[in-house]
Amino acid sequence: MSWTLSFISEDDFTNHVRATIQKYGDKLKSFDLKRFNKNIVDPVKLIFDKSVYRASWDEIISNEIFRQRDKSNNNDIGYFHQRIFQYMPFCHVPPNGEEGGWDVIYKNPNGIVLPDNSIVHTVYVEMKNKHNTMNSASAGKTFIKMQNQLLKDDDCACFLVEAIAKQSQNIKWETTVDGQRVGHRLIRRVSMDQFYALVTGQNDAFYQMCMVLPQKIQEVVATADSTLIPEDSVMRELKAIAAKNSLANEDLSIAMAIYMLGFPSYNGFAR
Repeated sequence: MSWTLSFISEDDFTNHVRATIQKYGDKLKSFDLKRFNKNIVDPVKLIFDKSVYRASWDEIISNEIFRQRDKSNNNDIGYFHQRIFQYMPFCHVPPNGEEGGWDVIYKNPNGIVLPDNSIVHTVYVEMKNKHNTMNSASAGKTFIKMQNQLLKDDDCACFLVEAIAKQSQNIKWETTVDGQRVGHRLIRRVSMDQFYALVTGQNDAFYQMCMVLPQKIQEVVATADSTLIPEDSVMRELKAIAAKNSLANEDLSIAMAIYMLGFPSYNGFAR
C-alpha cells in the first residue's frame, strides 16, 4: 500500500507507533494469578458482573485483566498524541518539564493565522487527552501559565489542545480563576483535528492519520518481539485451583477459587 500522509513520512510514523507500543512496558507483560491479584480483586463484583452481563468466566477474567492494564494506558496514548508533532514541520516537542513545560511549541516564520484573522508566529500548546480531565484548580493554573506566556511574548498564542474534545473547535478559552470568569482571544481551546489542520494546512489531516493508524499498529505488532504479545495464565490457574475443590459444579468451584483471592483468611473461607 502506498503511503498517503504528506505531513509525516512512513518511517517516522512507523517508528512513532513502535515507540508508543513500547511505552506500554510492564502493562504488556503476561498476567499470572499473582499479578492479577496484586491489589486484591473484588470477588463479589466479579460474581455480580458474570451473572448480570451473562458472561463466561473467561470473558470476566479477560475484562478484568484489560481493566487493570488500561488504568495507566492513557499516559502512553498521551505520548502518542504529543510526540508525533516532533516529526511535523515547524513543530518542536520539548523534553518533559523543560522550556516552560509546554507539550508542543509550533513556530512558523510565515505566520500562523488564527480564526479572527490575526497572525502570530508561535503557538504554545498544553495538551490533554480528554476535555474533562482538568478540575477547576488545574484549569485555572493552566490559564494563568498561558497569561504569563502572553506577557513575555506578544507575538504568540496559547492553545489547550484536547485529543477528545466535545466537538471540533478552535475557540476562545474561558474558565474561572479566583472566582472570576476569564478569557482571552489568544488563549484558545482547540480540538486535535483543528490543531492538525493548523500545523499541516490540511483540514482532514487528523482523519487521514486515524485511517492509516489501525493497519500500521497491526504491522508493528506483527513484527514485534514476542514479549509484546502477552500470554495470560490467570484463567488456567483458576481452573486448576477449582479442580481441587469438592464442590457441586465447575461454575461454583471457579467462584470459590475467585473468592479465595480476596477472602483467604475470612471466617468460613480459611482452611
